[in-house]
Amino acid sequence: MLIDNKSIAIVGGGPAGLTLARLLQLKGADVKVYERDFNKNARVQGSPLDMHEDSGLAAIRKADLLEEFKKTFRPGADRTLIMNEQAEILFNDHETKPEEDFGHEHFRPEIDRGPLRNMLLESLLPETVVWDSHFVSMEPQNEGWVLHFKNGTSAYADLVVAGDGANSKIRPYLTNIKPIYSGVVMLEGNISKEAAPKIDALIKGGKIMAFGNTKNILLGQKGSGDLGFYASFKADENWAANSGLDFSDNVQILKWFKTEYSEWNNIWDELFENATPSFIPRMIYYMPLDQTWEAQSNLTLIGDAAHVMPPFAGEGANMAMLDALELSECLTSNNYTDLQDAISDYEINMRKRAAIATQESLENGERMHSETSLTTMLDFFNGHLTS
Repeated sequence: MLIDNKSIAIVGGGPAGLTLARLLQLKGADVKVYERDFNKNARVQGSPLDMHEDSGLAAIRKADLLEEFKKTFRPGADRTLIMNEQAEILFNDHETKPEEDFGHEHFRPEIDRGPLRNMLLESLLPETVVWDSHFVSMEPQNEGWVLHFKNGTSAYADLVVAGDGANSKIRPYLTNIKPIYSGVVMLEGNISKEAAPKIDALIKGGKIMAFGNTKNILLGQKGSGDLGFYASFKADENWAANSGLDFSDNVQILKWFKTEYSEWNNIWDELFENATPSFIPRMIYYMPLDQTWEAQSNLTLIGDAAHVMPPFAGEGANMAMLDALELSECLTSNNYTDLQDAISDYEINMRKRAAIATQESLENGERMHSETSLTTMLDFFNGHLTS
C-alpha cells in the first residue's frame, strides 16, 4: 500500500476530514487530525445536513457507520413546506414523505452537524484528533511537511490533506486560484422555538422554504428544537461592510428586514426580532469550474478547501465526504505507481464532479433568486413528489 509507513496529517475536523480519517484507519493507516477547536465539546454551528445516496451516504456505508447513522439521523427532518412571502403553504410533503427510505435516490436523511461529528469522532482510534491545533504555516522537510500551529506546537507528516474549509490556509501551498463571488448573500440567524412560536407551529421539525420577488427565507429545525434560518438575497460583494448594520443589534436587523422585505407578512418578523445575537452575513462563493493545478506527492485538498460552492443543491458536505471516500480508495489502491499518481487521479476526478455540482448549485441559486422563483421551485418539488 502506497501509504504504508507514511504519516498522514488531516488539517480540519469537519465531516470530510473525520470521514477520511475513519476510512484510512480501517486500512491501517497512520493518521492524525489537527483541529482548531479547543476540544470536542466546542459548539458546532450551521444548519442540519442532508445526506445523498451516492455521496454522503456512500461514504458512511464505506466507513461501516450506516447503522450508527440510522440511530443518529432525524426522521422527518427532510420534510418540506414551500411558502410564499405571505406565509401561505403551497407545497407540503409532511403527510406523503416516509420517515425512512434508505436506498431511494430522492431520500435525503437529515442529521445535525454535532451528532454527525460525534458519530465520526467515536469511530476513530483514541488520540487521533489533536485539538487546539489552529494551523498557521508549514514548510517542506524531507519528503513531507512540518506543520506549525498557533499554540506553538509543530508536527511532521509525509502527506498533508487540507480539509480546513472555504478559507483554507493550506490551499495556497497548492494553487493560487481564488474563489468567485456568486452575487448572493445569506444572512444567518438562530432562534429558540419558544422565541418564534408562529414559525415553530408551522415547521413541525422539518424545513421551510419561502420565496418572494428575488428574495428568500430558508429555515431548518434542529434536533434541539431551535431554528436556523437565512435571509437569502442578491447584493454586492461588499454588502456586509457597506450596509452600516450592527449584526449584533436585532433592532437594526429587524428594521433592515422590514425595509428590504417590505412585501413580506409580519409573521416573519419574530425571527429577526427575537433571534439569538448575533447574525452572520455569509457571502456565497464558488471555485472556478475549470480550476486545475499540478498534483503533488505530499499534499492534496478535500471539501470546501478544494471546491467551495453555493449551498443551493445541498452538495457541499456530500461532495466533501465523497472526496474522503475517493481519496481513501486512491491512497490505498495497488493500481498506482506512486503517491503523486494516486493523488493526481483523485484530483482530476474530484474537480470534474465538483464542477458539475457547482454548476447545478449556481443554476439553482439563480432560480431561487429570480422573479419566478416560487413557481419554478413548486414545479421542481412537485416533480420529485410524483417521480
